Amino acid sequence: MMNLAQAPLHTMWRVRQIKPSAAAPERASQLEEIGFLPGEWVSVLAHGFPGGDPLVVRVGMSTFALRKDEAVCIELAPKDDHA
Repeated sequence: MMNLAQAPLHTMWRVRQIKPSAAAPERASQLEEIGFLPGEWVSVLAHGFPGGDPLVVRVGMSTFALRKDEAVCIELAPKDDHA
């Protein structure tokens, strides 16, 4: 399964699910509270320089900066996958 940290720039995906991190289990609910919900459209707009962290991410109509360790919690489904 691809996660948001692995997504190519400017490609549309759907959020499949949020997987809690063992190191920070509260992160899943925090991501859901700001809009990363199953079925929502998501796209990576840019990577920080140098090192690619943080990611500039659009979910729905909102834009956020996420650290890679947050983005790996967001599992993706292709945009044509309605499951």
